[in-house]
Parts: sequence; C-alpha cells; structure tokens
Amino acid sequence: MNIDIGEIDKIRNDFPILKREIHGHPLVYLDNAATTLKPKSVINAISRHYGWESANIHRGGYYLSEQATEDYEQVRKQVKRLINAHNEHQIVFTSGTTDAINLVAKSYGSTMIKENDEIIISQMEHHANIVPWHLLKDKVGCKIKVLPLNEDGTLNIESLPDLITPKTKLIAVVHISNSLGIINPVSDIVKIARQHQVPVLIDGAQAIANQKVDVTQLDCDFYVFSAHKMFGPTGVGVLYAKEEILEKMPPVQGGGGGIVQEVTMEKTTFQYAPHKFEPGTPNIGGVIGFGAAIDYLSRWKTYIGYWEMDLLPRYKESLMQHASERLLEIPGLKIIGSNQPKAPIISFVMKNIHPHDIGTILDRNGIAVRTGHHCNQPLMDFFGIPATTRVSFATYNSKEDVDRLIQGMKKVRELF
Repeated sequence: MNIDIGEIDKIRNDFPILKREIHGHPLVYLDNAATTLKPKSVINAISRHYGWESANIHRGGYYLSEQATEDYEQVRKQVKRLINAHNEHQIVFTSGTTDAINLVAKSYGSTMIKENDEIIISQMEHHANIVPWHLLKDKVGCKIKVLPLNEDGTLNIESLPDLITPKTKLIAVVHISNSLGIINPVSDIVKIARQHQVPVLIDGAQAIANQKVDVTQLDCDFYVFSAHKMFGPTGVGVLYAKEEILEKMPPVQGGGGGIVQEVTMEKTTFQYAPHKFEPGTPNIGGVIGFGAAIDYLSRWKTYIGYWEMDLLPRYKESLMQHASERLLEIPGLKIIGSNQPKAPIISFVMKNIHPHDIGTILDRNGIAVRTGHHCNQPLMDFFGIPATTRVSFATYNSKEDVDRLIQGMKKVRELF
C-alpha cells in the first residue's frame, strides 16, 4: 500500500515531538502500542480550554461553565459516532481502558456474578483484563476459565463452546493483542456467546487506532478503549455498554457532580447512565483534547484526498510487513506469534541478547521501542520467554524509520 511520501510528511509535521533529537539522533518513535504521540491540534485544544474556557461542568449557571459542559458533552456525541453506538448515553468517560474494565468488574461483576459463576478470559489478555477479574474472584468466589491459545499464539476459538456452561456469566477478550498484534475474531466470539446468552466485554485498546470499530455490528455488550492510543491525551478512556445493561449497573463511586438526583441524610438517588458513573470533577480538558483527536483523525481525508477507514491502516500494515522482512534477515532474530491477520505490532527476541539490552542500545541511537513482558506475563509464559522487544507503528512512521530500526539492530548484533 503506497501513499505519497509528501502526504506522510504533512502528517509528521503535525507532531511537534518528531522534531526532537534523542542522544544526538532524530527521534524514531516505535512505541505506539503503548501510547501514540499528540498532534498540535490536540495540544492546542487542551491549552485553549485551560487558558481561555476553564470552568467546571454540569453545575455552573454562568457562561464559561455552560460552554465547558457543551464542549465536554459534544465529545460524547463524537465517540458515539466514532464507534457507531445507538446513542451517546451508552458512552461513559473513564480514565482509560483499565479503569473501564475495573468499572465493569466492580459494578456489573459485583451485582450479576455470584459464587461459583464463571468468567472466561484468554491467555492473551493484557493484565488490565485479568487482574480486575481476579479481584472479583477473591470478592465473590467466582471462577476464572481460560480460553487457550494455538501454537502460533492465535486464540483457540474452537474450544470456546466447550468452555461455556450455564454458570458462564461473562466472556472478556482482547480485540487486538498488544504484544503480538494478532487480530482476534471477536465477531465469531460474540456469535458463539449469543447462542448461550453470555455477555461479552471486548478490550479495544489497540483496535481503536488500527481499524474501524462498529459496536452495533459487533453486538458486543461492553467495549472499552483509551484516548491516548489514538492521538488523544492520557487519563481519558471510554466504556461503551448496551443501554439496558448500564441501567442495571449500580454506581461504584459516590460523590458530587452530576451523578445524583437527590441526597438526603437517609438516602441518595442517582442520575441515569452515563452520568451516574462519572462522579466529581472529571478530566474536562482531557476529554476536550480527546474530541480534538477524533476531529484530527477525520481530517486526514484532507491529506490523503479521500477518507476510507482502511487506507491508513493498510499503510501501517505495509510498514509492518517491510519491517518484518528486514528484521528476519538478521541472524538469531525470531518474531513471536502468528503473522496474519495482524495489526502493525511486531514482537521479537534475539538469541543470547536480552530485550532490555536491545532497548538500551536502540535508545542511544534515538530509536524508542518497548521491551519487557508488556503486561502480558501469561502470554510470555505460553511462549516460554521472559520478555520481547516490541515495535509498533503509527501513520507518522515512515520507511526511513524502519531502515533506522534495522541499522540499530545491526549495531546491537555487532556489540554482542
């Protein structure tokens, strides 16, 4: 998939940090699966809110408060359109994917899941989609069942029907692996779950920046993701849920703000979703910055000439394929996990060289990659390795970035 280099240069110019030098080298940023860089429009939107429109929301009767409230709630509508939810009341703002999963575990889990009930998760999950269910297990006495992996790291979907029993109350699965980039067949998982009336939560943290997400088409019960994976600020995330489920879920935090209808010394009555899940003063500037990130994604059509949701993801896929081919030319290097279908994420190991050493040497050459277990310790255990080096691409990355990575890896091999 070829996009004119001039178009990519226009995109790169939107990201001020790409003009930095690290240890005397131009920055090559290849840790996009952890967090993406922020364009000027997002930075400016946050700065404008705090510098020109700063006020609290949902409670002030004056102009600045009304303007901040309108801006904040407008982003809820943007998210609704982004993921094709039925209405904005299904969109709950959280501090991120982790917070959203914890909200489901504490609210839905604590009320709908009882002792000896079962939750199915996969061995591929990020710790954020494991630990909250362990905490729920310790609290209510439910059981965790594991959807296993095939030898290449893909999910063994064929085993899912046999794992489901009348006591299965939730399936929680990642859409795209943050370590391997493997794209899971979540539509098939939801279809299987529907046959048994089992709700499904999908961790979409990696998918939201790499492909079109349509929650109505997926028919999932919960979908969670973070703004910072899609050029937005950190500290902002989304819980999408079906409206009938949200109405049954109780708040998990008390406080002021827009969550209550009435408070007396005897009792509290709460607002309807989504507001009952957003106590206190939220990350107003962050949510407004998130809205700017969604706008920025839509404005890419002015760079490329037209907007197809799969065009820029295919460009990233071409970078990944180029990087995979070049990396595999290096003696002793092994890519972990299946290649197809895959998002632009590559994890690899090198014989007799620890990933942390690789990361340190690459950093000294201005190349930012992620090393470690990537909050995927059960997945690392499956492959019998302690850690990997991970590179992940965004649309501001270029073929030259890949070439710099390969040059850096050759230096690693020379040093060892």
